[in-house]
Amino acid sequence: MSQPQSSAVFSDRLAALRRELERRNLSGFVVPRADQHQGEYVPPSAQRLAWLTGFTGSAGSAVVLGGKAAIFVDGRYTLQVVSEVDTVLFTPQHLTEMPPHCWLADVLSKGDRLGFDPWLHTHDQIQTLTNTCERAGASLVPCPDNPLDAVWTDRPAAPATPIVDHPECFAGRSGEDKRSDIAAELSREHLDAAVLSAPESLAWLLNIRADDVAYTPLPLGFAIIRADSSVDVFVEPGRVPVSLRSQWGDEVRVTEPAGFEAALRLLGREAKRVRLDSTSAPFQVWETLRAAGAKVEAGADPCALPRACKNSVEMAGTRAAHHRDAIAMVRFLSWLEDATRRGTVDEMAAADALEGFRSRGEHFRGLSFPTISGAGPNGAIVHYHSTPKTNRPLAAGDLYLVDSGGQYLDGTTDITRTVLIGGPAPMEARRRFTLVLKGHIALARAVFPTGTTGSQLDVLARQALWSEGLDYDHGTGHGVGSFLSVHEGPQRISKLGNTVPLKAGMILSNEPGYYKPDDYGIRIENLVLVTQSPAPAGAERELMGFETLTLVPIDRALVDAELLDAGEREWLNAYHARVRGALMPRLDDAAERDWLERATAEL
Repeated sequence: MSQPQSSAVFSDRLAALRRELERRNLSGFVVPRADQHQGEYVPPSAQRLAWLTGFTGSAGSAVVLGGKAAIFVDGRYTLQVVSEVDTVLFTPQHLTEMPPHCWLADVLSKGDRLGFDPWLHTHDQIQTLTNTCERAGASLVPCPDNPLDAVWTDRPAAPATPIVDHPECFAGRSGEDKRSDIAAELSREHLDAAVLSAPESLAWLLNIRADDVAYTPLPLGFAIIRADSSVDVFVEPGRVPVSLRSQWGDEVRVTEPAGFEAALRLLGREAKRVRLDSTSAPFQVWETLRAAGAKVEAGADPCALPRACKNSVEMAGTRAAHHRDAIAMVRFLSWLEDATRRGTVDEMAAADALEGFRSRGEHFRGLSFPTISGAGPNGAIVHYHSTPKTNRPLAAGDLYLVDSGGQYLDGTTDITRTVLIGGPAPMEARRRFTLVLKGHIALARAVFPTGTTGSQLDVLARQALWSEGLDYDHGTGHGVGSFLSVHEGPQRISKLGNTVPLKAGMILSNEPGYYKPDDYGIRIENLVLVTQSPAPAGAERELMGFETLTLVPIDRALVDAELLDAGEREWLNAYHARVRGALMPRLDDAAERDWLERATAEL
């Protein structure tokens, strides 16, 4: 594979960083793809990994030593990383098979000094790196200022967009009620305060939104909530309108970000018991509290679980948002069939068209992530992003994978459809699409007792693929916010262990897939809502299940009906009947209605 364009630029940046490390007497430095809040989307001012390496994926890290460097990505990005990064400069490593601490264990020498930015790593991450360094006879060195920033001469300014109210008609509950609930939980746990480092929690708790990062309406900032329900918010005061301050009263105090560490030290001097999420809060916060004398207790972000369990208003909102999103998707798929029959459509044009259909919907505020629009072999790149260099036409016989979503004031959507362009479908692809569909249906129909976690259900989505020696290298389901992050914890459906039980009101994705490198990709994704399931006579436990929120046809041309059992065919036909019944009255274009009728016909 040829090296990426402008590799000389990244060579110069790497050399500049190495000179800066040498000046600071550091043997190496860890560069995570993270900001102070560990978010999926980071502002341009925090995109250090992309600036240094060229890698634009949403997860990863690099380690730079004097004579070698490596970049670590998970299975979603194994193809993308070699297309974006000069592999002479940075050796790609699989994040699961060879995580940074294992690689460092092999390459660190006695006396080495490995630097890190304490604002960009969690306590748990630093514990792992510390153990690795100690075993190698090396030391892990916190850097008061980031050495990469010292050589990033044209680094963008930090974002500071206006903070706006998210009305109760969409949020479902007042900020005052939420603060009272969190404060009551702190009191029950005999805690004085909790530090909130996740912007999603700040947004949810105070019913606010902003545009500090792309695709997610987040205000970047920290907060401290106390057991008396008062909150200190650390954002630029000029960002908060007078109307919001008046609404909050004296219970919510707005302070410059520079005052955050002083507030942490004050909690320490007062020997307060403080909740901190060690899996997401910056290491610097942890160390500042401890050094000042606070009694730090590791635990989950107190806003995470109530944020994940949507209230009745949020549930009604997400259903309405999914109906509007489905109309946009049906109009797009109808257009796509006609456009590809009449001429050439490429990946970027298709993605632009889909965004155009979405933008007409009520309460639309933008995409929830960059649209994945992959034709043929590009569809096999799990988190593919089409560029002018990689853009492919959608040719007859291609499998076209489009993964997209919208941000609406009343909900966040995420859907993937794999469709056949023209025909006929290749036999192998049709069989594997159907295996993926069987897994999707198995999860959609799951009924499970309360207390069940997503990791306990993951096998349902993989079993049909496993039976033929196939699998996919990503999670089956992620949590989804309400006009917040499209990827939201603490719930998930994955091979990775998860101790968080699925609770009523949680929204997750159901997205099994299959990817054949250099050929095609398949993914079928709907969002589902966890609900109580009627218990049969004699049941001894309360049961839960899923309500499918997404209402868009699944391409019947790719389904091998012979591989589906009677129950699976019944599910698919019932799903399509529900889609047709929900959307047909809202379509006034005859061609779109005709497409929907054909797309939802009984199998």
